[in-house]
Amino acid sequence: MLLGVQVSTEDGLLGAIKQATRLGCNTIQIFARNPRQRREEKELDLSRAKIFKKEIKRVGIKPLFIHMPYPVNLASPSDRLYYDSIKAYIEDIKEADGLGAEFLVSHLGSHKGQGEDFGIERLSQALNIILDKTYDTKVNILLENTAGSGFWLGYRFKHHSAILKKINQKRRVGICLDTCHAYVAGYDLSKEEGINAMLREIDEEVGLEKLKLIHLNDAKDECGSHRDRHADIGKGKIGRESMKAIVNHPRLKDLPFILETPKKDERDDMRNLATVRELRDETG
Repeated sequence: MLLGVQVSTEDGLLGAIKQATRLGCNTIQIFARNPRQRREEKELDLSRAKIFKKEIKRVGIKPLFIHMPYPVNLASPSDRLYYDSIKAYIEDIKEADGLGAEFLVSHLGSHKGQGEDFGIERLSQALNIILDKTYDTKVNILLENTAGSGFWLGYRFKHHSAILKKINQKRRVGICLDTCHAYVAGYDLSKEEGINAMLREIDEEVGLEKLKLIHLNDAKDECGSHRDRHADIGKGKIGRESMKAIVNHPRLKDLPFILETPKKDERDDMRNLATVRELRDETG
């Protein structure tokens, strides 16, 4: 099973690898820079990147996922934020390539009240620029589904479908499925029929072959609440049995699973990882 967590880089890139090794992860997700601040120039020390790339290969962590920082908004009606986001996105992909990451995970962005069609067109144009400017990298983009609060795109997979139809380099764009986001957006993953209905929709809209990563998170709030609050695995509204069904589903079980569950320290990650491993083992 490909299983990991969102690993902190507070102690540096090599510190993130040590943490992942302690937790027994064989795949991880990181923020390569501060997730809540706009990009500063030349943030990555290339000498450190080379060492990190060598070490992560040595310990057998693959694939490596990097999550885009939150201030980036490729659907923004503000020209300044829009073009700043494109520039930051391009630099982040190049740095992700330097770290040996296979995938960059990104939210779709917010249209800020200008309408979903506006946001989808804006985002699609931005992605075409970004993909063209990074054609020589090995990094693929994964568009993550959202909880559907405010003016955020991505709470329905028809948004992903509309974007993919407008993208030139389709082979470099896939999907990340966040189970908490899906549940609070209205997909009832607490029931087996709800899980299968969602997977049918993904297959019809974009193709299940485009699904490359699962963010495995339980949800604190009700289905359709649009409140993005993650819960421990099996302790939320989705529940243990449905989490078991997800990690063992024949269409999902071979994908990488990354946990973004609540944590105060490493012991919380250890507990949630242990739960997922138990759920996988319970099938025999």
